[in-house]
Amino acid sequence: MRRRHLAALIVAAAPLLLGACGTDVDKAPASTAAPTQNVKNVADITAGSTYNDTDVMFLQMLIDNQQQGQQMAQIAAKRAARPEIVQLAKAVQVTQADEIKLMTGWLAEWDKPATLDERVSLHADHGGMPSTGDDEIASLKTVPKAQFETAFLNLFLAHQHNAVEFAQLELDKGGNELTKSFAERVKQSRTDQVQQMLRLLAG
Repeated sequence: MRRRHLAALIVAAAPLLLGACGTDVDKAPASTAAPTQNVKNVADITAGSTYNDTDVMFLQMLIDNQQQGQQMAQIAAKRAARPEIVQLAKAVQVTQADEIKLMTGWLAEWDKPATLDERVSLHADHGGMPSTGDDEIASLKTVPKAQFETAFLNLFLAHQHNAVEFAQLELDKGGNELTKSFAERVKQSRTDQVQQMLRLLAG
């Protein structure tokens, strides 16, 4: 019963957590903050005691990915000219902040660290999974204004594709039921977001 209750909680919460990142920017509501404000118990959603090394690695790598994503989104919210890109950036900030709380809570539940000491080493140790470089993110602050949106979309598109690859690894090799369910929603929402950014680049 307890596992079914936990599964119901994550199913109920995940559309709100992931909705802003998975919403088409052309159809997104004016306020992107409202959906996640309704999720009051994100930190109370527990993952359970059954997990494997892939579950831990997935959450650690996705937290790192999202912390970088927050940095890029903050820059885009200030520098982008098109309202669609500003809206996308703000939605990312809100949604991923809640996702980070969720994942950090699960790792704490398992007595595992949420932060990575060596990003490059960890990615190499687990099949050379991709990572966005800090210098690439910093370059978004100095790229000429006229080139910013193209630079941001190209970099963030690749960054979110990385998250899709992390999620697929979890789906293939993870052991925790709720973590795999979360990974499926991450995969779907980031794939949708990649498509959105491709349309924005084409426009």
